Amino acid sequence: MLCVAFATILLTAFRIVRVNAAGETVVKGTVKFSGTAPKPVRVDMSDDPKCSKLHPGGATVASIVTDAKGGLDDTVVYISEGVPQQNYDPPSEAVTLQQKGCLYEPRVIAVQTGQKVDVVNADTTTHNIHPIPKNNREWNKSQPPGVPIEETFAREEVSIPVKCNVHPWMKGYIAVFKHPYFAVTGKDGTYEIKGLPAGSYTLQAWHEGLDPVTQHITVGAGETKGADFTLKGGS
Repeated sequence: MLCVAFATILLTAFRIVRVNAAGETVVKGTVKFSGTAPKPVRVDMSDDPKCSKLHPGGATVASIVTDAKGGLDDTVVYISEGVPQQNYDPPSEAVTLQQKGCLYEPRVIAVQTGQKVDVVNADTTTHNIHPIPKNNREWNKSQPPGVPIEETFAREEVSIPVKCNVHPWMKGYIAVFKHPYFAVTGKDGTYEIKGLPAGSYTLQAWHEGLDPVTQHITVGAGETKGADFTLKGGS
């Protein structure tokens, strides 16, 4: 009888563990743009022949990029309020910011405090990377082709402008969070945040040059919650 009871306890524990492991909380949705987007800006790269050679037909830079359905690329979506107060270990995987075609690729990245940022120069010309934070240490480094740069950020900040002092048309952003509950939208405007504890939160969407938008959500353990945003600009 004792063995049967013990086996029942073990089986119950196994079932609980299996359910919890499979039931990951997910917040996902789409960010769309509504309004008149600024026209792409044509940039003159003639000061650096190595850059202009990469764009024989000329280059343009757009601060707002959408797909055919209005999905907004390069939007940072994150939990701005309600995250449990604790220390979160940074991921061991680095986030890569690439200088390619004399532009930043991607234009926007998001990292956790203490997470490594690998800056890669994929061009044949020398670049310079210069984040201009308000809440973190400012740094400004020259980067010849093939020379690695690795940096971290110690404090939360949304979002840090990044420029290249050599090529003034190069512009990007780095968003830094003290927790892991954030994402950057893809080309179709979709995002996904996994692993949130059950609870109530404020979710915010940030995009360069647009007013941030927030909404309140409540998620249960193992629930997939949909949360869409519309960011407006122009007339």
